[in-house]
Amino acid sequence: MPSVADIEQTLQEAVRAAFAAGTPLAICGSGTKRFYTGAATGGPLAVTGHRGIVSYEPTELVITARAGTPLAEIEAALAEKNQMLGFEPPHFGPTATLGGTIACNLSGPRRPYAGSARDFVLGTRIINGKGEVLKFGGQVMKNVAGYDVSRLMAGSLGTLGVLLEISLKVLPKPAQEMTLTFQMGADEAIRRMNTWASQPLPLSAACHLGDTLYVRLSGTDKGVRAAHIKLGGEHDTRGAAFWQELREQQLLFFAGEVPLWRLSVPSAAPLLNLPGKWLLDWGGAQRWLRTSATETDTRRTVEAAGGHAIVFRNAERPNPACLSTPAMSRLARDLKLAFDPSAIFNPT
Repeated sequence: MPSVADIEQTLQEAVRAAFAAGTPLAICGSGTKRFYTGAATGGPLAVTGHRGIVSYEPTELVITARAGTPLAEIEAALAEKNQMLGFEPPHFGPTATLGGTIACNLSGPRRPYAGSARDFVLGTRIINGKGEVLKFGGQVMKNVAGYDVSRLMAGSLGTLGVLLEISLKVLPKPAQEMTLTFQMGADEAIRRMNTWASQPLPLSAACHLGDTLYVRLSGTDKGVRAAHIKLGGEHDTRGAAFWQELREQQLLFFAGEVPLWRLSVPSAAPLLNLPGKWLLDWGGAQRWLRTSATETDTRRTVEAAGGHAIVFRNAERPNPACLSTPAMSRLARDLKLAFDPSAIFNPT
């Protein structure tokens, strides 16, 4: 049974006390993404008790829920109305919450064709570092403030404030989905994925692993059938399971202790000259690499291709607040100062 609990006042009082005392707080959710964020120092501020769907308007394609609401509960409520979260978020565990999902801004295979987690955020309510409750955005796409503050929370890793509520745009589920497979190498797969992305095709995922290119089509029955005829390929009846295993990093590729890097590069960039095992996702724009290459060599190679790289699993991650360029780092520091002037939240 879905559970509902409003502990906003308790959370606010805890933040006010921490601000007054100058003591740090570590925002604690369900922990499913701690491998990615790292453990913050400070007294624990448990937020999973703040949960429940606040409002859901299927005809308006908008849902608002408290940050501690399990992602599975939200997806189940949407499924009853034949709707879904368009950014196909990874859970990385059965207890994943909405707040952790947005704080990490992680998106699944559908991301390049539908949008990222950040793109679906319409509004947020947060507690800032002074213990003030602030509301940004709303439940419509138009934002007249000129600067979409609510979307700053996506990817902030809890460093700017405690997420209380999040309003999201949702999408209807497609009438039909089909996964096609093609036998080819990585270079040809990169060329095909980019060629097809420029055409009016109902693509919703494209991934290359080993010697196989996987392509998912989503849309009307007629549109999916027509695209299958045009592209060819073999119909993979296990397609739905493959995309879920990719999203949750349950494929054999992700097993083991070799460091896993997440590389963001132009989708048409050729395969990079780095040793290791590759998985190309997001039509070539997100590339997973399991390698024992040094951090210096990996970053230098990716930057030369016009991208950036982060360690995702199985190796020491730098401070998430340290960004790749001085300008971005400066902006992050300014935002931190505005929202959390005493650096109460998630210090590392």
